[in-house]
Amino acid sequence: MSETFRGSVKALVFDLDGTLIDSKRDLVQSVNATLRELGRAELPEDLVASYVGSGAPILISRALGGTPAPEELQNALKFFLAHYEIHKLDFTREYPGVRATLQWLRGVPMAVLTNKPVNISVRILEELELAEFFRCIYGGNSFATKKPDPLGANTILDELGIARERAAMVGDSEVDVQTARNAGMISAIVNFGFGTHDRQAHPADIYLDWMEELVPLVWNGATAKRRFS
Repeated sequence: MSETFRGSVKALVFDLDGTLIDSKRDLVQSVNATLRELGRAELPEDLVASYVGSGAPILISRALGGTPAPEELQNALKFFLAHYEIHKLDFTREYPGVRATLQWLRGVPMAVLTNKPVNISVRILEELELAEFFRCIYGGNSFATKKPDPLGANTILDELGIARERAAMVGDSEVDVQTARNAGMISAIVNFGFGTHDRQAHPADIYLDWMEELVPLVWNGATAKRRFS
């Protein structure tokens, strides 16, 4: 963690998949169930996981080879979303340290901005008993554009009343770094996620080996320093 930002962050905007929750297995299994339904071969787990981060339509489009016919994509997406709704919490859990970090930072303005559909994102966070920590939760269908467009991040920061340069976008992929850059935010990337990240092309300001490293960054950094120094 960079000492440059210690105690300087006043708000946190989190990605969901690969950042707060380890949803890799459930997403992969739902994608492969969709491929089986269409009579296609399943794909390797890590390949499917590399497609996650830009929203369900792009995830399914990539799984279908990148240029599916519109009707095929629509049918596949409908099946995927229905299957994933049923199986979204078969194996998905928050990453180690997430709950403790959110509890420690209770009172700090925090939000979720994911490219996953908002309703299923809210249900996952509610069932994992994490939703209470966030002042707002927005998904890929909450705005006219998705990450890395800054519309969602800008909307959240306006709602929270926090200056861009005092807020951090916490994610696991280059989409999250680009979102932070486009919105004028600090970018913090976890090293334990599964999102695609070309770190040379899209370097983050901060890299986190564990979620607890966020604590010394926020406005109550003096208290955090006593615990983490």
